[in-house]
Amino acid sequence: MDSQTGRTKMARRIIKMSPILFLLLFACGIIFVRSYDETVSRWKSYKDVEVWMEKDFSLDAERFKRFEGTLPPPRTPEETFKLKSGIYIDAAIFAKETLNRIDPSYSAKIVVLLIGGGANHYVCSFVREGKLFIMDYGTPYKTIVGVHGPFRSLEEYKVFFEKNHPTAKNVQAITYLR
Repeated sequence: MDSQTGRTKMARRIIKMSPILFLLLFACGIIFVRSYDETVSRWKSYKDVEVWMEKDFSLDAERFKRFEGTLPPPRTPEETFKLKSGIYIDAAIFAKETLNRIDPSYSAKIVVLLIGGGANHYVCSFVREGKLFIMDYGTPYKTIVGVHGPFRSLEEYKVFFEKNHPTAKNVQAITYLR
């Protein structure tokens, strides 16, 4: 078989397979991404937020380092959802807004822990069946990441935080952000 015949056979194979190749490339390239509004409208409880935070959200380490010791301009819940990353303040705002959309009875609020040296920490509190829970994401300290509770008060959470945070052992105050 000469090289011309070989090239002709190869060209015919490619032509026959091209619809399949095109379909595979096209189908693999389509990823349906739901918007924040559409996704949240399907969520039924804080557990859905927790699952998304655990599975899809990640710490934006570069942002964390860039704004260490200061409060950066917070991201909107839509931006945090789209980027699937952020730091403590982004995660707290995302959780607060999302929880209150899912179920206003959660009464989700931003909580600030005032830590010496200006390195304050922000989390989201919510109430479920009359008990206080804290949602804490967007931090590199794995010992405090997650949903914690129930607690009787913010002071009880403060004790938990000081016990489990690797460096912040003396929180000066804890309060709701207004």
